[in-house]
Amino acid sequence: MPSDQSTWLVAVPADGDAEGVPQELAAKLATNSRSPAASLGYLPVPAFKTGTLDSLITLSEELPKHDVFFTATVAKTVDTLRNLLNNDPAKLAQHVQVNESSVDSYLLSGWRWNEGRYGVQRALRDMVDVLNKEVTSIDNVMKNKLNNYNLAKGSLVQMQRKKTGNLSVRSLADLIRKEHFIENSDYMQTLIVAVPKNLVKDWNLKYEQLTPMVVPRSSMLIASDDEYSLFSVVVFKKVHDEFLHKCRENKFVVRDFVYSDDLVDKQREELDNADQIEKELWTELLQLSRTNFSEAFQLLVHLKVLRLFVESVLRYGLPASYTGLFIRPEPKATKRTLSALQMQFAYLSRRSNPSKKSTKASGGAGDDFVGEYQTLLEQEYFDFVLFEVPWIVL
Repeated sequence: MPSDQSTWLVAVPADGDAEGVPQELAAKLATNSRSPAASLGYLPVPAFKTGTLDSLITLSEELPKHDVFFTATVAKTVDTLRNLLNNDPAKLAQHVQVNESSVDSYLLSGWRWNEGRYGVQRALRDMVDVLNKEVTSIDNVMKNKLNNYNLAKGSLVQMQRKKTGNLSVRSLADLIRKEHFIENSDYMQTLIVAVPKNLVKDWNLKYEQLTPMVVPRSSMLIASDDEYSLFSVVVFKKVHDEFLHKCRENKFVVRDFVYSDDLVDKQREELDNADQIEKELWTELLQLSRTNFSEAFQLLVHLKVLRLFVESVLRYGLPASYTGLFIRPEPKATKRTLSALQMQFAYLSRRSNPSKKSTKASGGAGDDFVGEYQTLLEQEYFDFVLFEVPWIVL
């Protein structure tokens, strides 16, 4: 059963009025219903070069792998846009567009194969290679750009956390003043210690005895928040390492801080620079994702059309002339849409029988041929060729 969350691409042999097929099918879908079961669009399947049977069989086996990769590239680009736009459906809809139009409009309103970029006179293998090369390039560019943005964002978040976290982790540049430090001493130094609020009494009782050579009554409260109190304390340099070790044992956090007159200005400048870089990369990534979504989605649809053609030739044979349809079923009318399709193309049942077609194509080899290409015959089977393009969920 085809998904009710995708647009279907359908192909059948071009018999008679090819462009009239959507109108005939639309009439069937509208019968005995207040609203149509699906939206339809004409899909002109180009007359590609067919090549040999073996080359078509090989492509039929390879194309599903490319399909998975193309679909994943489109999905990753949408996820990048969604994350950049904070999962805002209205904003996402403005960027998830193909050539400045909605995805549905692109598919259902006069879709055409891009012959300017992918001339139909190329061999099918060459065309697949070109499409795959372009999607691979898009995927690599997106990975690199996303990695650069994530690094810049991570750096900014880390700086912001230092500015806004509790006293055990945040920057102290805007809290510590010159008078909190002993200067120009060859023997003593000032340490800054963050003490959990529930251990402040312990600190006041213990800090002078944590090690020898701690200056008595040198502890000075500098600041407090909901979790920690920040103290300065003066110790002799020779007991620095031992004092740090004792503080860790008592869950006192000695902050690594060296006072500088221009430290506050320097950190503010670093934060401003990090913020500016993050915003610039955000804008670049947003624009690139918007452009690459449009490109990747078009490449995906072109690959689907190639699959339609290859499977149609394998199923219906020559001449390689096929009629295509884009069908966007209403979610609650998927079964009715599929039934209408099966009724519309029921006359193809004998022509599209895979076992008979395989036997005929093999020149009488029969079971041997079927066994060799059994994987092609195990897919969900209809009298028409059908592939799906997943909807972009906003």
